[in-house]
Amino acid sequence: MSNIYLGYHFTVEPKTPGSEILIAELGELPFESFVESDFGVIAYVQKQFWQQTLLDNLFILNSPEFTISYVIEEIEQVNWNEEWEKNFEPLDVDGKCHVRAPFHPKTAAQFDIVIEPKMSFGTGHHETTHMMMQHLLETDVSKMKTLDMGCGTAILAILAEMRGAQPIDAIDIDNWCYLNSIENVERNKCQHITVYEGDASLLNCKKYDLIIANINRNILLNDMQIYVDCLNAKGILLLSGFYDADIPFIEAACSEKGLTYVKKFERNHWVSLKYVN
Repeated sequence: MSNIYLGYHFTVEPKTPGSEILIAELGELPFESFVESDFGVIAYVQKQFWQQTLLDNLFILNSPEFTISYVIEEIEQVNWNEEWEKNFEPLDVDGKCHVRAPFHPKTAAQFDIVIEPKMSFGTGHHETTHMMMQHLLETDVSKMKTLDMGCGTAILAILAEMRGAQPIDAIDIDNWCYLNSIENVERNKCQHITVYEGDASLLNCKKYDLIIANINRNILLNDMQIYVDCLNAKGILLLSGFYDADIPFIEAACSEKGLTYVKKFERNHWVSLKYVN
C-alpha cells in the first residue's frame, strides 16, 4: 500500500525571502519535500501526519511582513525524483565549486560535486548551504579532523574532503538523510567520511579541528556547549541555519564559551558565522 501525501500549495508574497523562511519553518514539521513554484512553495506531508493544528505555530503565517495563503490537495505515489529533477539546476559557488545532479554534465570547476538529494536538505541552493560552502572554499582545512553536524545530503562533508579535510564524521538525526548521505559520499568517491545516524549525544569525548553545523538557531543554542567541548585549541566552528536577527543570541552563546568571532556571510536575511576557539 503506497503512502498517501498531501500537497500544500502556498502562495507567498513577497516570494523572496518569504519562501525560504517558510521552507525552514516547515522543515521543523513532518513535511518531507519542498518544490518552489512560480507563486511560492509546494510542501508535501504524509496524510497520516496531518492534523488540524499542523500549521498553528508557524511564525511566518502571523508575520505582517508576508501575505501567505494555501490550498491542499491529496496526492498518491509521489515521484520525488521527478519532482526535484524538474527544479534542480546546476549551482556555481564563487566560480570554484560546481554542484550538479547525476544527469547534469560535468564542468571544469575545481571542485565538482554530484548530489542526488531526493528528500534531504542540502543541494547547495539554499542560502545557508551556499554560505557554508563559501567558508569552506576560503578556509585552509587540510588535514583537519572535521564534523559535519546535521549533514543533510553530506554536501558540506564532501566539499571539506575535496578541500583536504580528514577524517570526517557526518551526522544527521533523520534516517533518510543518513541513507542519502551514504549514497552521496559513495557517489563522489570520498574515502575519509563516516556517516552516522543520531544527534549531538554521539559526540561524547570526540575532538575536532573543524565543526560545521548548519541546523537551526534553537538546536545550535542547545548544543553549543557540546560543540565547544569537542573543538580542539585553535579549532574552527562554522555555523548557519538562522537569520540576521538571530545573531545576538548566537554571538552571546559563542562569546560566553570563549569563542572568537571571525567572519559573517549574509544572503537574503540568512547568515553564516565563523568562530575560532
